Amino acid sequence: MKFSAAVSLLFVASASAFAPASVGRSATQIAAGSNQNPFGNVKSLEYTGGDDPNSSNYGRLAEKLNEADIERRKIQDEADRRERAAEIRREERLAKIAYMNDMPDSQPAGTVDEFMFKEGVQDQLDKLDHDLVGLTAVKQRVKEIAALLVLDKMRRKLGFETSVPSLHMSFTGAPGTGKTTVAVRMGQILAKMGYARRGHVVLATRDDLVGQYVGHTAPKTKEMIKKAMGGVLLVDEAYYLYNAANDRDYGQESIEILLNVMENNQDDLVVAVAGYKDRMDKFFSYIPGMMSRIGNHIDFPNYTADELVQISAVMSRDLEYDIDDAAYDTFKNYIEERMKLPYFSNARTVRNAMDRARMNSAIRTFEKYAIDGVNGGVCTVEDLRNISAEDFQIILDDILDGDSSKRIFA
Repeated sequence: MKFSAAVSLLFVASASAFAPASVGRSATQIAAGSNQNPFGNVKSLEYTGGDDPNSSNYGRLAEKLNEADIERRKIQDEADRRERAAEIRREERLAKIAYMNDMPDSQPAGTVDEFMFKEGVQDQLDKLDHDLVGLTAVKQRVKEIAALLVLDKMRRKLGFETSVPSLHMSFTGAPGTGKTTVAVRMGQILAKMGYARRGHVVLATRDDLVGQYVGHTAPKTKEMIKKAMGGVLLVDEAYYLYNAANDRDYGQESIEILLNVMENNQDDLVVAVAGYKDRMDKFFSYIPGMMSRIGNHIDFPNYTADELVQISAVMSRDLEYDIDDAAYDTFKNYIEERMKLPYFSNARTVRNAMDRARMNSAIRTFEKYAIDGVNGGVCTVEDLRNISAEDFQIILDDILDGDSSKRIFA
């Protein structure tokens, strides 16, 4: 009996040990603070990431759904924009077709002369005739390009379909034949017709485009292209960009950049390459992509002796000098002899000869009035403007009488 009483007492004590201390007090505490967690003060449903390295990929479900919805709306808006743009183009196309169908054949489009003078194209062509002696074929080619631009603008005014023609150019010829002058005039014509924003000409050579080490070429080439944007980039002696003997030459990178710009930016940049004809032909054989992107090939022939004499007259006119009639014969003799010698450069040679003739005229006038004291040292306007035959005879004698190894190649 004592044993059964002890067992009963043990069971009662165990049950009371595992029972809640105060059910009423716990309920009161939970009701008083609904945000309280019976397991601690941390919110049990808020994930803090812990030490998981991928914790940045986790997030609230609502936030992820919202981000996905925003992205879906962006895609839908872009699709709607493209569809609307296509619809506008269709409407414009239908309106143009209706306009062209309803337009009578007698619809006035304006005269060619009106566009030539109004846009200033004729003025640029007149300047080309004024500045360049000879080069009839070159001037004709420039006029043909100008005619295309004028008629294209007249077509656009009436609503015809138009596209920017390939205006990239190749100028081949010896030094001093007017390649840079023609490039400047073409840039101004393109600007007048709205095919170039600025119409300026940037002259570049290999040194301006090709770097000396890896990573240097691309920035140099892009900088020159940036300067020429809206005008003409004239690459003189372009064949030096490619070195067939060295596959690792940096010039190839510059050529690739130029080809990309010629294809993708032809509406804002005209690239003209220039050099000797035989070397340019060889260059094009190595770089067929360059040849195919150039639509205008203009060859500049050498000047004749008579044309070079006319160039000297143009230079004297621009410099406000008067050349004696007899002096022209002497100058022609000089040109004919100079053409037999090396390093002849057409108009550049004439310019150098004119500079030496001016210097000889200055020396002659100085000695006459300052040293000899003729007329009390007072010279006239005619003396300051005159270039005589003896001024040219001096440079002719340098060729005829000088030692062959010491000739002055003016």
